[in-house]
Amino acid sequence: MPTKILIVTGDAAESLEVLYPYQRLREEGYDVHIAAPSRKTLRFVVHDFEPGYDTYTEKPGYTWPADLAFSEVDPGDYAALVIPGGRAPEYLRNDGELRKILKAFFDADKPVAQICHGPLLTAAIDSLRGRRVTAYPALEPDMQAAGASFQDAEAVVDGTLISARAWPDHPAWMREFLGVLRSKAPVS
Repeated sequence: MPTKILIVTGDAAESLEVLYPYQRLREEGYDVHIAAPSRKTLRFVVHDFEPGYDTYTEKPGYTWPADLAFSEVDPGDYAALVIPGGRAPEYLRNDGELRKILKAFFDADKPVAQICHGPLLTAAIDSLRGRRVTAYPALEPDMQAAGASFQDAEAVVDGTLISARAWPDHPAWMREFLGVLRSKAPVS
């Protein structure tokens, strides 16, 4: 049975930040499941960087089915966790079931890959204190308030926590995550 990886997300997640790791990890031979607040078709968004804008723009993105609801997740079944960004983390951080899932991964020191606004979730369970992270640059004050040392870099590795700023950093982020993942949870 292949090693399982969990992606936690919801509506308004950044399309690329869900689907790139989903496909890349499957390509490596991992069994990847997407969990959301409920089993439904999720509606992702596309965040782009356009000249003349002070921040990113948002457009409708892909739709994709959630494999299971947060309430159905047994964290013990999964070797690692991926936390995409987009707007989803803003409201998902208040989900009690998701908070239990996140805590279980950190308590077990399993590999966690977070990107963009995803660190809002790990900050919400107080798992960033004393750690080095990166995130979407506008979140630097949030990361510092969560007790983390913010680094403006493509990918930051702190033990089993791997973070990146946004989808343009995917190659560095996945390279670092796969390095940790292969050592802690090789494909079976």
